[in-house]
Amino acid sequence: MLCLPVLAGLAGTLLPAFGYLPALGGTQVTFRHFEALADQPHILRSALISLSAGLTSTFVALIVVATFVAGFAGTRSFAFIQHLLSPLLAVPHAASAFAIAFLIAPSGFLLRIISPELTGFTRPPDWLIPNDPLGLSMMSGLIAKEVPFLLLVMLAALPQLPVANARRLMTALGYNRVSGFAIALWPLLYRQVRLPVFAVLVYSTSVVDVAMILGPQLPPTLPVRIARWLADDDIGTRFLASAGAVLQLALGLLAITIWLGVERLGRICHRRLSSSGKRLVGDGFLRLAAASVMAVSAAFIFIGLGLLALWSVAGFWPFPDRLPTSLTLKTWDRALGALAAPLATTVAVALLSSLVALAIAIGLLSRSAHRSADRWLPVFLPLLVPEIAFVFGLQILAAMVGFSPSIATVAAVHLVFVLPYVLLSLGPPWRALDRRYEQIASGLGKSPLAILVTIRLPMLLRACLTAFAVGFAVSISLYLPTVLIGAGRVTTITTEAVALSSGGDRRIIGVYALLQALLPFLGFLVASLVPQLLFRHRRAMRI
Repeated sequence: MLCLPVLAGLAGTLLPAFGYLPALGGTQVTFRHFEALADQPHILRSALISLSAGLTSTFVALIVVATFVAGFAGTRSFAFIQHLLSPLLAVPHAASAFAIAFLIAPSGFLLRIISPELTGFTRPPDWLIPNDPLGLSMMSGLIAKEVPFLLLVMLAALPQLPVANARRLMTALGYNRVSGFAIALWPLLYRQVRLPVFAVLVYSTSVVDVAMILGPQLPPTLPVRIARWLADDDIGTRFLASAGAVLQLALGLLAITIWLGVERLGRICHRRLSSSGKRLVGDGFLRLAAASVMAVSAAFIFIGLGLLALWSVAGFWPFPDRLPTSLTLKTWDRALGALAAPLATTVAVALLSSLVALAIAIGLLSRSAHRSADRWLPVFLPLLVPEIAFVFGLQILAAMVGFSPSIATVAAVHLVFVLPYVLLSLGPPWRALDRRYEQIASGLGKSPLAILVTIRLPMLLRACLTAFAVGFAVSISLYLPTVLIGAGRVTTITTEAVALSSGGDRRIIGVYALLQALLPFLGFLVASLVPQLLFRHRRAMRI
C-alpha cells in the first residue's frame, strides 16, 4: 500500500521529465527538458548546496549524538538532556526554523542582548544571516531538529545492547567511556539506527520549508527551485520541474552513495583503532563538546519559541531594545479570522491520517511483530525517497485520474509519511510487552481478537497514544505534500506560515509559527493525560 504511491509517483515524475505528459501536449520522448534544466543559472550551485547541507548536517548530528550517548549513557546528565530534548520532537521543522531565525537575524535577540554596549550597533547590521550563501544557517536549523530524533532512535536501540557488561569490560582494559563505547558497542548500535540515519540524510538533502526560511536565496537550494517551478503560472514549467525532481532523486542517491563510502572509511578506522591497542585516556573535551552542542541546540529552539510568543504580542519594538515597549493582542485579533479555516483543516488532516496510520500499524504489528527492520523496508520507502521526487508525480497522476484537491486526498498522502513514524514509535513497546499475559488469556479460552482488544491494547494504551501523537506531529509539519496535493485549495497552518516567511511582519509570523508549534504539544499532552485519567486507580498502568 505504501510502495505503490511511491512507485506511481516516481513514474509520474520520470515520464514528464522525458517529455511524456499528454495532458500538456507532451507525446514524444525527449531530453530537451534536461537541457533546459542544465541551462538554468547556477543550477549546479543549487544542487551542491543541497547535497553539502544534507551530508554535513546528518554527519554532525550523528557524531554529536553518538559521542553524547557514549560519554553519558546511564548518568544524571544523560537523563537531564534526554528530558530536555524529548519535547523538541514535537516542534515542526518550520517552527524551529522560525525560532532560530528570530535568534540569529541581524535584528534578532542574540544581537540585541549585546548591542550597543559590545557591538556599537544602533541599527541592524547589513548581514546576510539567515539565508547566507553557504547554507550555514540552514544546516544549523537541520542539526537542531536531527539531534533529538537521532537521540530517540538510539535510546530505543540501546536496551538491545549489552551496554553495562561492555562498559565494565572496556574499563577493565583501560579504555575511557567514549573510546570503549566506540570499539565495543558502536558497530552494533549503528546497525540498529542505520535506516533512520538514511531517512535523515535523504530528508536533509531535499528539505523545502527549512530551506525557504533559513537557506540561501540567490540561488536557492534545488528543492526550493523545483517548488517554485511547480508554483509557476506557466504550466510548461512542469516539465522543467519534473527534470529537476529527477535531478533531486539522483542527488539523494549520490548522498547515500557518499555516505556508504564514509561508512567504509569509518569501518577501516574502527578496525585500526581496535587493533592498535591505544587507550585514548582523555575524553573530557569530547564529552563536554557533545553535551554543549546538544544543550545549546535545545536552548536555541526553546528560547526561539519564547521569542515567537513574545513577537506575537509585541507592540513597538525597535532595535536594539531587548524587550518591546508594549504588549498588545492586536496581532492575534487581526489573525484569528484568517486562522480559523487553516487551523480546522490542519487538525482534520492530522487526525484522519494519524488514526488510520495507528490502525494500520496495530494490524501490522499484531500479525508480524517479529519482523526485523530489513523486512519492514517497504514501509520506510517513503522516508528513503526525496519527497519532491514522487509527490510531484502523485500530483500529476491525481489530476489525470480526476481526484480533486480535498482534505481526504491530502490526508491520504500524509498517511504515506505518517505511517512509518507511527510504526517506528509503536514497534519497540509492542515487542517489549511480556507475552505471558497473552498466553494466560489464550489458555483461558480467549480468541486472538479478544486478547488484542482486552489485554494488549489496554496495556499499551500509552504507547498507542504516543505513536498517535507522533503521527499527529508529523502530519502537522508536512509542507510539500500539502502544497502539491492540496494545489492551493487545501491550506494548513504550516503552508500559511512558510508562505509568510517571505514577508517582513514578524508579529504575524510569530502567531502562525507559535500555533504550529503548539498543536503537536497538545497531541503529546493528550497522550500523557488520558492514561493518567483512565488508570488513576491502577498505579502500575499509569507508568
